[in-house]
Amino acid sequence: MYRLKYDPAAEAVHQAMPSAVSEALTLALADACHDPIAATQPYGEDDGVVRMIVTEQAFAVLLVGDTLKTITVLQVTYLG
Repeated sequence: MYRLKYDPAAEAVHQAMPSAVSEALTLALADACHDPIAATQPYGEDDGVVRMIVTEQAFAVLLVGDTLKTITVLQVTYLG
């Protein structure tokens, strides 16, 4: 299992989203903590390191660190 970390700006956006949108993103991030490659999509070139999660009303850019088993949320964008 991977440990989730947040950039402070990304965390602030996530916390400010409506609860249903925030919950959908939180559940997607939880899935990514179990299997970051299967639960995410490539962001640009598929290097297995920079990934993204796309939900109906939000997306997040992630940095996957295999060595320390961390996922850092670099950016969250609310689309609604």
